[in-house]
Amino acid sequence: MPRLTRDKTTWFAYAQLGLWGFFLYGFGPVVPLLRDEQGTSAAVAGLHSTGIAVGALLGGALFAPAARRLGRGPAIWLGLAGVAAGVAALGLLRPLPATLAAVAVIAAFGMMVISGVNVVLTAQHGPAAPAALTEANAACAGMGILAPLVIGAAVDAGHGWRPAMAVEVGLIALVALAALTFRVRLPKAASAAAAAADPAVLTASAAVDPVGMAAPAVADPARPTAPAGAEPSGESLAAPASAVRGGRAGTRVAGRLPAAYWIAWVLMSATGSIEVCLSLWTADVLRTHAGLDAGSASAAVAAIVCGMFAGRLAGGRFALRWPPVPLLLGALTVSLAGFALFWSAPVGWLAITGLVVLGLGNALHYPLAISIALAVAGPAADKAAGWSSYSMGVGFGIAPVALGWVADGVGPHLAFLLLPGFIAASVLLTVRLGRVLRAAHPATGRDPVAAGAS
Repeated sequence: MPRLTRDKTTWFAYAQLGLWGFFLYGFGPVVPLLRDEQGTSAAVAGLHSTGIAVGALLGGALFAPAARRLGRGPAIWLGLAGVAAGVAALGLLRPLPATLAAVAVIAAFGMMVISGVNVVLTAQHGPAAPAALTEANAACAGMGILAPLVIGAAVDAGHGWRPAMAVEVGLIALVALAALTFRVRLPKAASAAAAAADPAVLTASAAVDPVGMAAPAVADPARPTAPAGAEPSGESLAAPASAVRGGRAGTRVAGRLPAAYWIAWVLMSATGSIEVCLSLWTADVLRTHAGLDAGSASAAVAAIVCGMFAGRLAGGRFALRWPPVPLLLGALTVSLAGFALFWSAPVGWLAITGLVVLGLGNALHYPLAISIALAVAGPAADKAAGWSSYSMGVGFGIAPVALGWVADGVGPHLAFLLLPGFIAASVLLTVRLGRVLRAAHPATGRDPVAAGAS
């Protein structure tokens, strides 16, 4: 079983992703309040998710060149500085075009943070990367619990949402100060130890594929291997261009992304659609169907994030023991059960219980999908991380606007029936991904998607 070792670099990567989580989960409850403030329809208010999508596309395009020029660690800090500037602009500006532009800026720099943290943790932890990414997203969800509660309290106190969102700027400054105080520097490129343990590049002494099957490795005598327990050096160790993967694909040229990556890419778009629709429109359903007032509904969105936080804390352990594909299928099943309870509940407390269960399932969607995507990308990890932002951009840009458009016609409660469709699509994509990964490793003889998924 892989072992997850958490050093200062790991903890600060967790903190950096948590800073993005404060905005991401805090902005969802703000959208209905912005709609009321600006006097727009649900579909027009949903354009803020389109702004996030446009920013995500830009951030995805910027990360790889920024990482090459500045290094991965500096690119993450640049992303956080941009998030702080965007949040400040969002709090100061009121017209619809200005708020749309502000969230686009925030998302562009936020995607640089996400991409950088994902690549740093994947390079740092090798076979234990799914667990590290799950814990990082637990930190993200943990900060997301705080944000809706702070916003709900500020609204109930009559101060509005802007002072609560301004907390984001202070938190970014606090983490940056802590990094300077403790002299923490994130690696500029993949470390030698991590590169040797990279499960996607079969050039070390052993490799673990993304569905949990042990595979023999082809040693590269020209490539140095760090001793066990060695500290990451931060130096770049390039993988050879002729890195070989087992299976039908044969020799893969460095930089070319395989079919499994693109299935995971579409999967991230589908699961991202689930998450962003819940983030942006759950408060409306709680107001119109479960009878909660505006402040309580905004605060109750934290129930989803509470479930995600708990699910990711436990999921970090599960990811060390179970292959990602069957674990993801189980998570999607839990999400469907939680949605059924939330959607059918006529009272607030029962709907909130459903949201907690829904969050438990949602907890593992993104961490597992991105861990598979980056693992199969191998030496093209920076490129893969950048392209993954486009998948989230598609989900963020289309799904909430479609849901808002339907909600204008039939109400938010009935419109939420789009979500089981996204869950079903995610299940089908996960099954397909498991088959592709299993076909790429026929020599192992193990079924990574477990009984019933083949």
